[in-house]
Amino acid sequence: MGTLYLVPTPVGNLEDITMRALRILKEADLVLAEDTRTSGNLLKHFDIRVPMQSYHKFNEHQTVQHVVDRLLAGETVAVVSDAGTPGISDPGFLVAREAIRAGVEVITLPGATAFVPALVSSGLPCDKFCFEGFLPQKKGRATRLEQLKDEERTIIFYESPYRIVKTLQQFIEMFGAERQVSVCREISKIHEESVRGTLDEALSHFQEHEPRGEFVIVLAGAEAKAESKEERREAKRERREKRNRRDAEEENME
Repeated sequence: MGTLYLVPTPVGNLEDITMRALRILKEADLVLAEDTRTSGNLLKHFDIRVPMQSYHKFNEHQTVQHVVDRLLAGETVAVVSDAGTPGISDPGFLVAREAIRAGVEVITLPGATAFVPALVSSGLPCDKFCFEGFLPQKKGRATRLEQLKDEERTIIFYESPYRIVKTLQQFIEMFGAERQVSVCREISKIHEESVRGTLDEALSHFQEHEPRGEFVIVLAGAEAKAESKEERREAKRERREKRNRRDAEEENME
């Protein structure tokens, strides 16, 4: 029985690769790569010579059973995406699920991912958050944003440079121009940048400066709604009734 490894690769600076990731890639019998050209350059840089196979969202359903068969035959397979951790807005989930179903050991290495540094450096609460990744481009987009309108946790989105201005405009319409945000681009690269402030300020910045690179939007959650006097009275009444029932049950037991 083989092992499936999900191996994070740098999102920018090649120094972000871990020593363990390099060892696993060198020892693997097969590397599944989202784009063999991109990952091929990475492996070549670190002098790793391992057979590669294309594995992306357009062929993963056709590829996965063949991969599972190789794992069952005892081979070690490493999955990488173009950048970051496989399965986070990238292929990886399907092969991991099917390998687990087949009884194969699945191990994910800690490592690079874009949203964690963007979240931690945002200055927004990061003890609780929700990760949305890429929003639907058309159908279902408005519905999803409406569902997130009252989300109190910090919300994380991925976005492309071609849609960032439009997305910020939609956020202003849905969440209000004064909602706090941190818009990060080119994480771990030479031109890494974080634009922090209100949604309106972030939009103005990228209307004045051409958006380039991949973006992570870290949006503040909605403020908790204050309970009305009626809601507080109702909650107090429910607690009192619950306490009375408990006292009555204890008396009956005696």
